Amino acid sequence: MLRQLTLDLGTPPPSTFDNFFAGPNTELVARLRELDAALAAGPVADRTFYVWGEAGSGRSHLLQALVHETPPGHARFAGPQSGLAAFSFDPAVSIYAIDDCDALSGAQQIALFNLFNEVRAHPTSALVATGNAAPIALAVREDLRTRLGWGLVYHLAPLADEGKAAVLKQAARERGIALADDVPAYLLTHYRRDMPSLMALLDALDRFSLEQKRAVTLPLLRAMLASPEKTAHSTADGAPDGGNAFTRFK
Repeated sequence: MLRQLTLDLGTPPPSTFDNFFAGPNTELVARLRELDAALAAGPVADRTFYVWGEAGSGRSHLLQALVHETPPGHARFAGPQSGLAAFSFDPAVSIYAIDDCDALSGAQQIALFNLFNEVRAHPTSALVATGNAAPIALAVREDLRTRLGWGLVYHLAPLADEGKAAVLKQAARERGIALADDVPAYLLTHYRRDMPSLMALLDALDRFSLEQKRAVTLPLLRAMLASPEKTAHSTADGAPDGGNAFTRFK
């Protein structure tokens, strides 16, 4: 008999600077958090940023937090799924957040190159871009690669296990989950260690706990992982290209 699955009635909380665990990246987070206010106060010396890191390091989360915490209409998010119009310059927009430069099409790269030049020419605007490698190793047009390396370049350092455990606990609190202390430790020693996979499993565990009407404990986690259909579901959600569960921690 097929088990009835609980509908997922909740949605992940929005990406903000407060729910991003900075760890060794405190300087970058502080600069991005203050960027809009700095632009409003007057000329800013450093107005172009390039942030690179491995999948799951939090690149997209930071860009989404930047847009979320900037006044409406003052920031624009664009990436590989955006139309070319998203890369056009608008004097009303003060901050451009460009995600996954390494995955942009040729036309998008040209549009970003032109946008970069416009931003450099307008002292009241700034551009923050992300990618999967340092500028010198980025698989994009040479002129764009040069531009991305002109400004401040930050390597988004991956979290240590303590940081990943803290992120899981914080994400659980935001979802209203009372997460037992031994659950993050078990996940980090028995499961894929990248944050998108861990967050996807946390979401699956949340649904499973509602279905079973049990608290989120280590025995419940083991029961879920022992369930073939649940294990397959959480693994599919945790695949590198797998859906919305990844957008916050890419």
